[in-house]
Amino acid sequence: MNVQQLIAEKKSSRNFLSIFEKLIPKLLLLIATVSILTTIGILFTLLTETFEFFRRVPFLEFFTGTVLRPLSQEPQFGVLPLIMGTLLSSFIAMLVAIPIGLMTAVYLSEYASEKIRKTLKPLLEVLAGIPTIVYGFFAFTFVTPILRSFIPGLELTNILSPGIVMGIMIIPMVASLSEDAMSSVPNSMREGALALGATKLEVTSRVIIPAATSGIIASFVLGISRAIGETMIVTIASGSSKNFTFDITQSMQTMTAYIVEVSSGDAPAGSTIYYSLYAVAMTLFVFTLVMNLLAQYISRKYREEY
Repeated sequence: MNVQQLIAEKKSSRNFLSIFEKLIPKLLLLIATVSILTTIGILFTLLTETFEFFRRVPFLEFFTGTVLRPLSQEPQFGVLPLIMGTLLSSFIAMLVAIPIGLMTAVYLSEYASEKIRKTLKPLLEVLAGIPTIVYGFFAFTFVTPILRSFIPGLELTNILSPGIVMGIMIIPMVASLSEDAMSSVPNSMREGALALGATKLEVTSRVIIPAATSGIIASFVLGISRAIGETMIVTIASGSSKNFTFDITQSMQTMTAYIVEVSSGDAPAGSTIYYSLYAVAMTLFVFTLVMNLLAQYISRKYREEY
């Protein structure tokens, strides 16, 4: 091969690389927009079907009604029983997850040795990998019988048992995110507080936790969002009674469980109950969106720069 052929081959290779380099950004942009397009598609579907539902059921009746009887001869579509079930189960879950998760994060970040931290944190995060349907059967077959031995009036399906188990499921999220926030606090702040005579507990409660407030609160809000969107645990263990009550010993239904019930095939396509599925899903979408936006706002507002 002579010199001219080598030069020609080099130019050809360079042209190919130039074209390839120009295509790469476009390909990456296309991949990056997949999630955006998916969200737009989901939102479009929800809005379209939800508008059809509100053409049949008044908007005010849906959001203020306390009775949900979609299959009766005179159907009523009040969403408040589902909202109440969702909020109660999420509240119980966070009563379990917040204190246990935060104390676990404090121990891993401030008290555990490096060896113990590397052992315990992966074991803790194993809980996040357990399928939620397993948690559901655990709540129904194990937790509920134990609770009924202490609470005689507790129904076989109730909102207390799945709430507790959801809290157990959320512990890894709260603990992991809170521990990451605490670990990001510079050691100089710890050493400075200890040098001034503060005890380990005082350093943790008065220096580390306030400095990591944004990350800790964000973990709480994301945990609540996770609890609101949980499906299988409440579907199995909370029952399908659409009760509007504050009594956590009774059977109640959440928004996600109602979506599962309606989409299981009992509702013919095009019926009002079928479209109510999308109205409830849209309500759930708004709930989770607000919680995620709140988590981002808190993280930005209270973030400490070191």
